[in-house]
Amino acid sequence: MAGGGKGSGRPAKKKSPTKGTGGNVRRGLEGKGATPPAHMRHWHKDKARTERIEREDRTGRPSSPRTPIRGRRSEDAPEYIGGRNPVLEALRAGVPASTLYIALRIDNDDRVKESVRIAADRGIAMLEVGKEKLDRLTEGAIHQGMALQIPPYEYAHPEDLIGLARDAAEVPLIVALDSVTDPRNLGAIARSATAFGAHGLVIPSRRSAGVTGGAWKTSAGTLAHLTVARAANLTATLREYREAGLFVIGLDGESTVDIGDANLLDGPLVVVVGSEGKGLSRLVRESCDLVVRIPMNAAAESLNAGVAAGVALYEVARHRRR
Repeated sequence: MAGGGKGSGRPAKKKSPTKGTGGNVRRGLEGKGATPPAHMRHWHKDKARTERIEREDRTGRPSSPRTPIRGRRSEDAPEYIGGRNPVLEALRAGVPASTLYIALRIDNDDRVKESVRIAADRGIAMLEVGKEKLDRLTEGAIHQGMALQIPPYEYAHPEDLIGLARDAAEVPLIVALDSVTDPRNLGAIARSATAFGAHGLVIPSRRSAGVTGGAWKTSAGTLAHLTVARAANLTATLREYREAGLFVIGLDGESTVDIGDANLLDGPLVVVVGSEGKGLSRLVRESCDLVVRIPMNAAAESLNAGVAAGVALYEVARHRRR
């Protein structure tokens, strides 16, 4: 029987499959429900970023040391002093330190030898590291093969500075900084404040330099002997000082009163130093009992905050010696 049917004795030919979509069109037309939020979509480009931020919020540290977040240094992070002279001066002054880093194959001059000896006597850990490590710790500053790690500074309360003067049976002398943002100026002011007998510095908690490695370096170790207080609101702190009986004077080049002609410099005193560019802010200026200037040649338009504080504190010390 022709045709290869059931009775032909030959196997039947397979029919070609019917051309179709296999149901893909039908399934494609079905709804897929609401779009899941970004954090549930593993393919979403922001999911990794969101998870990283959540980890940082929990731990307080960047999730990857290879991608540090610039400009977000934690107040609890340690600071580093770089350079042979600054490190040695800090160790001599008893600056609190946790680790002394020394470059591999460093030439051992007298500063290195004395730094190692002082660190050993004080029980400070010492580590030999490569130049790249020192570059990272000091953020590219000149370190000369040495760096000193110091813990975060513990700030006092502004009221504590009056207590220090009373405990020493001395007339209070306090220096307040109004938005001084350069840590080198803070260090220079600390050096002058120590030299001329101030009982401490007051800095605002915002928009102000803090006691960082740069400030320690410029202060040449004097920050180890001077108390620094932090004020949440400098204007309110100055008002409280006035209520406690202290006379508040501000430094401003536009004043018509010379600092040498000011009264009450030998009494309980707060000297307010303005920022490097704008000087005293309006609210701080209004909180002062008197605003004075430092007389100088017209050829020099102004002095930076560190120099101005030194001149003013010298004048105060001269009046007090009388």
